[in-house]
Parts: sequence; structure tokens; C-alpha cells
Amino acid sequence: MKIAVLGGTGRAGSEIVRELARRGHAITAIARKSTAAAEPGVTPLAADATDAAALTAAIKGHDAVVSAMHFANPGIAEVVEAARAAGVRRLLVVGGAGSLEVAPGHRLIDQPDFPPEYLGEARPGADALDYLRGIDDLDWTFLSPSAFFFEGPRTGTFRLGKDALLSNADGSSISFADYAIAMADEIEHPANIRARFTVGY
Repeated sequence: MKIAVLGGTGRAGSEIVRELARRGHAITAIARKSTAAAEPGVTPLAADATDAAALTAAIKGHDAVVSAMHFANPGIAEVVEAARAAGVRRLLVVGGAGSLEVAPGHRLIDQPDFPPEYLGEARPGADALDYLRGIDDLDWTFLSPSAFFFEGPRTGTFRLGKDALLSNADGSSISFADYAIAMADEIEHPANIRARFTVGY
């Protein structure tokens, strides 16, 4: 497939680019300043995602778009509008853990001990999921990582869930590399169309 990755030079985005290229897909790694490695199957592209026309042009002609950008700027609505304008039906979003539930109806972000320094990104992320849940003309997927999203090994061993925060005796975590595997698997074998799911150890 031909896949555009917005934020393709970030920590999550670069691992997704690497995983998809490893599987033989043609990847356009899009970032404001394109520093993506010119490796086989990867085309770096500099584009400002806050420019609607530039974003639409950058993703046009792709089979799927992965947004691995921060939620604050541009907002998810701008990404959705660009996908519509470009005629790209499949949109996958690197989500956050804040909107995951620690108990039915109780989100992680709403807990009194949620770190306030993460609210600036967590709240827009939760709002983005709410926004996507009202979209019915795109095949979107929102993949939430576990609470601790870190640079670590590609083990290929993890669990998938839906809306509940995944955790084990060591806490709630997932490496960027293993997250990328789950994202690539979902692109190749869609199982969560118009839905959120999560990945963790």
C-alpha cells in the first residue's frame, strides 16, 4: 500500500514508518522539517500540516493516512477535512492513554492523580476521539498506547484491548516499536474500523 505518515519523524511516527517500510509498503514520511531517513520504501516530504491546502496535497493519492502528530495543532478536524478533500478514506490516529478507562465509565484523565503536566496533550487527545466517534464517512481507527509510552525494544509480544487501560504487575506500558507493529497490523488487516483500541504489555 501507499501510506502517508503525518509526524513521520517523531518518536511514534518514525517507528511506524520503519515498521511499514520493513513490510514492503511505500511510505511518505511527512513532517514540517523533513528529516526522515531516505531508506528503501520511504519518501521524506516537508509539509506544514497547519496549511490545509499543503496537507491535502501531501496525502492525496495514498491508500491510508496515519496521523502521529500532537493533537493541539492542527486539530483532528483539520486532518479529517484534508483526508476528505484528498479522497483518502482510511485514517489511523496515534491516540493517547488519557481517554482509556480505569473502570467502566471512568477515564484515566479524570482521575485525581493524573499528572497535570500531561493534561495539555491528553485533553485534546480525548476530545479528538470524541470527535472521530461522530465521523461516519471515513474508515478511522484510534490506537491508544498504554500509560507509559517509551523508547524500547521491538519484542512483538503484547496484548490488545478496546477501551480499558491495559496493565500488568509492572504497570501500564508499551514501546514505540511494539506499538508500531500493532498499528501496521491494523492497516494490513483492519479489525477496528470506526473504533478505538489499545495495545500494551
